[in-house]
Formats: sequence, C-alpha cells, structure tokens
Amino acid sequence: MNCKPNIAIDGPAGAGKSTVAKLVAKSLGYLYIDTGAMYRAVTLKALRDGADLNDHEKLGRLASNVLISLKAGSDGNLTVLMDGEDVTEEIRLPAVSNSVSLVAKVPAVRRKMIELQKEMAAGGGVVMEGRDIGKVVLPDARIKIYLTAATGERARRRWKELADKGIKVNRRQIEEDICNRDFIDTSREMDPLAPAADAVIIDSTSCTVEGVVDLIVARITGERKER
Repeated sequence: MNCKPNIAIDGPAGAGKSTVAKLVAKSLGYLYIDTGAMYRAVTLKALRDGADLNDHEKLGRLASNVLISLKAGSDGNLTVLMDGEDVTEEIRLPAVSNSVSLVAKVPAVRRKMIELQKEMAAGGGVVMEGRDIGKVVLPDARIKIYLTAATGERARRRWKELADKGIKVNRRQIEEDICNRDFIDTSREMDPLAPAADAVIIDSTSCTVEGVVDLIVARITGERKER
C-alpha cells in the first residue's frame, strides 16, 4: 500500500507553480501532475475547432470527448497528449494562455478534469499543482501550498519564459493578460481561485526557486520523520 502523502500546490498564473512542483516531485521521488496543462489542452482543442468560448454546453461536450493524458519522462518533465498528439509546446503559446481561464471556468469542463485528476492522485505520492487542488481536487492532501508573487514579477517571469523560447511578446501586455486571468480565476462561480483554509501561503516575489523548493520539501520530510 502506497502511504506517501499527496502535495497540493495552488496559485495564480506566473507564480512559479510548475517549476516548483516539478522540482519538489523530483526531490521526493513523487509523481508531478500539472493540472493546468489539462485545461490548456482542452482550450487548444476548442481553439482548433473554432468553438465559441462562451458556449458552455459545447465546451462541456468537447471536454468529455477529447482524450487527454500526461506522461512523465525520466527527467521529470511531462509530455501532454491530446487525442494521442504531443501538444506539450503548443499549449504554452499566448493564444492558449489568453483563453484558458475562459474554458477552465466552465462547470462541465471542470467536473471532467477534476474527475481525471482525482483518479491520477488516488495512489498517493503526487505533487499536483493548479488553482483548486487544495480545496477541491485533493482536500485531504497532507501538505497544501498557495504560491503567489507580485503581478509585475509574475509578468516578468512569463515574459522571460516566452523570450527564451524565441517568442516575442510585449511585457506590459503580458501583465495585463495576467491581471485579466486573475480576475476570471478569482471571480468564477465554480471553484474560484483562493488559498485553502489550511494552506501555507508563500510569496515568492523575492525568493529563489531553490528556496521555495527547500521549504516545501522540509515540511514533507519533517512530517515523515515524526511518523
């Protein structure tokens, strides 16, 4: 029986959740699951199909019919498959980033993704990151982290990430897009973005990635030692 605890990491766009969660999982030998990638894959499918992102009924049917899977490589990186196609890079393009919050707020889409995410974490030993993990997907997670950072710093990180991939984007526009995503994520009717009541809130604005990772790993190893 797998007795490893699950770790939930939530937070807004650009807070560094993916980088931190991936390194925490690697350090502990856990499975890393990026739930945002799943919503991005649904969004990519909707954009390719020319779907109206305000048509919740159609988006719900699309989410039920598309096949999304995540495969972890030996290096800890995830490959995102949509109907068998590797869309790992494409789901990170600005067109998807600017639309994903509209798709992720659709109740039928959320119900389907949450169902899949719960199945993935059923065996324990998972580091799962997203926006509703600690409150909805893994409410019994042993460790819950809410990772945030100042809006300007989050925009800088996202701008650098895209620039490193050769994608030219306006930094001010990225900040506006992040503010818009924050508004949609925190005001949606179903599972709005907010820290779980028992989450540890970490502001990473002035922190190094390594510092945040060490803090989270220490909480896990400390609990395991006590037990």
